[in-house]
Amino acid sequence: DPDACLPGPLKDFVFDLHDSARRSMLPAEQVPLYNGTFRELSSKYFATGPWPSPKAISDECGGDPLFLALYRELTHRHLHSVTRPQVQDRIDGWHVYRNLFDLILAEANGEGDRQHGDGLFILPEWAFDILHEFVYQFQGFCQFRTGTYAHVAKSADGGKQPPSHVTESLEALSKNRDAWAVETVLFYLHRLIAVGTQTEGPKKVSVAFRYLALFASVSLSRLECLLGDYRASLAALNPVFATGPGTSIELGEETKTPEEAVTAVFQARLSLAYHCGVSYLMLRRYKDAAKMLGNICAFMQRGFKTGQLRKLAGSDQFSKLYDRMTALLAIITHVCPTEGLIDDGVARAVRDKHGHQLSKIEAGEEGYEDLFIFACPKFVSPAVPDYGQATSPGGFSAGSSGQDAHKFQVKQFMNEMSVQQTLRKLRSYMKLYTSIGVGKLAAFNDMGEDEFLPLLLCYKHKFIQLEQSGDAGEGALEGKLGTALDLHYYISDDMVHVDEAEKQRRFENYFMAQIVQNNEILKDVEAISTEG
Repeated sequence: DPDACLPGPLKDFVFDLHDSARRSMLPAEQVPLYNGTFRELSSKYFATGPWPSPKAISDECGGDPLFLALYRELTHRHLHSVTRPQVQDRIDGWHVYRNLFDLILAEANGEGDRQHGDGLFILPEWAFDILHEFVYQFQGFCQFRTGTYAHVAKSADGGKQPPSHVTESLEALSKNRDAWAVETVLFYLHRLIAVGTQTEGPKKVSVAFRYLALFASVSLSRLECLLGDYRASLAALNPVFATGPGTSIELGEETKTPEEAVTAVFQARLSLAYHCGVSYLMLRRYKDAAKMLGNICAFMQRGFKTGQLRKLAGSDQFSKLYDRMTALLAIITHVCPTEGLIDDGVARAVRDKHGHQLSKIEAGEEGYEDLFIFACPKFVSPAVPDYGQATSPGGFSAGSSGQDAHKFQVKQFMNEMSVQQTLRKLRSYMKLYTSIGVGKLAAFNDMGEDEFLPLLLCYKHKFIQLEQSGDAGEGALEGKLGTALDLHYYISDDMVHVDEAEKQRRFENYFMAQIVQNNEILKDVEAISTEG
């Protein structure tokens, strides 16, 4: 029982963490406690089990309800990472977050218990970890619910009895239908954004609530992407890219824009870039997707070389996400000209990792689907199934919407790629000519003229897309209409006239790459020992 005997260092940690969150509110005090001491105590005393309950340590923080809720979330998150959560753990997690957010919102609205301090301060990393885990556990619960229903329904269809633990899980789910309800999850995220971004009122919003609002925006973007609403995913990021009076965050003598505050927490920057890139791809905004994913991959390449990223928490997941983003870039660079949008080092990495797969696609074989399945997020369905049907014959097909959510997004993507393959073949022929007869070009594509003319119009339409201009304060969903094509063509008198965009010859990238390569060679030479 972790409550039976509390180690002295644990009591000191709780007291000091409470003091940094509610009284001193100094980042310099909280950073070593959250990023260092908590991990050290976890590995020393609670490597495979739970921390003491909030009740056991309440004396160390004077029974502060909000701090106890923060402590409960922190220790529940630890338990979730070192054990395989069962159905009751997942349901308990829902109550942990509901209690925490209710107390945070009450305090933000001036209804909280202020006898324990005049405010609240939590590090931006801590704020992001809370909200990131909130959406992660929602996603895990949806997948667990779908898997449990499917297991029971398959057994019923086959005339078999499912294992007892699966049946018990289904019963617990049916008794807690409101657990992790998507409308409540969305409510909390939207409310946190609202209270942390308000600029009107007699009192200034505290830094903690500003950080919670920003990272709620990043988490909401992720959630909407998982649900397949890509426009909402981009719209959720509006508070991050906002500029103007009252939007900057002041911490001591340092002032940051919302975007700078999010970028300073690498895990938040990575989540934003990945889900934003996926949303752009699915909305056919290929150039924006290439810029978003290309920039973060270039940053990560440098971080891997210097070892900077290995020092951060969760670094074991960074390389996996990097591989997924390079797979997305392989798709984007194959369907859309991206010259000048992606760093040369990233482009080389894409060619090295996925060049063989792309050459198979060029030869007419399938390959887009495998790349997308590997690279895309694990889409979920928020729909609660009719648990009573699980044990009835035919229940598997009746409640399979959760499994279909992922397949549906893959199907939508492949419908688009099937058109893109035809258009890519058309482009390869047009780049060979300055003018060519419609009939001849149609014959090259194995089509009749009547069937081919709509395809020519379709090609232009498909590549007219919104593109961000880079103006300050421009939202992720905003942009100006432009074309992603690298050639211009028009039809006159049954002739297709092609005018390829003039390529700008750029030399700086070549010289920069040679300078970097020379520096690496010099380092290797200097490391050679000449003694003896």
